[in-house]
Amino acid sequence: MSDQYTHNEIGAAKDGMDEMEEMRADNYRVVLCGANAYEKKYYFNNKFDKIPENIKEELHIICVLFTEEVGGVFTIGFTPFGEVEMDTQMEEGDLLYDEIGAELLKKEIRRKKADMFGALSIYFKVTFLHQDAAALLEEEDEEDE
Repeated sequence: MSDQYTHNEIGAAKDGMDEMEEMRADNYRVVLCGANAYEKKYYFNNKFDKIPENIKEELHIICVLFTEEVGGVFTIGFTPFGEVEMDTQMEEGDLLYDEIGAELLKKEIRRKKADMFGALSIYFKVTFLHQDAAALLEEEDEEDE
C-alpha cells in the first residue's frame, strides 16, 4: 500500500440530520470509504468508527491498491437497502484510467471479500436501518444451506 496517501475523515454531510434522513436526502448511497488516485488520499466515514480496526485497515488497503492499479476514484458504500456497493470514476480526459481493469478488479474484490462485505451489510442494516440482527443472521444461514 502506498504511503503517499493521506487519511481523511468524512464527516456528516448535513448538520442536524440523523442517518436515515441523510440517506433519504441522498437517496442513493452512504459512502463507507474511498481512495482518490489524483489527490493520493484515502477517506473513511467517521460514522463507521465502531467497525473493528482490522476491517478498517483491510478496507484501506483495498481502496488504495485499487486506485494504484487502475487509477481514478474508488469508493465502497451502501445502497439504501444496505447492500455493499463499489463505485469507480475517472476525471474527464484521464487516458491512464483502466476502465476494463476496474470492472475486473471490482469483480475479483467482491468474490474474494464476499464474507467481509456480507458482514458489513449486516452491520449497516442493524446499525443504520435498525433491522433485526437475529432475522438477518437467520436469513444468511438459510442462504448458505
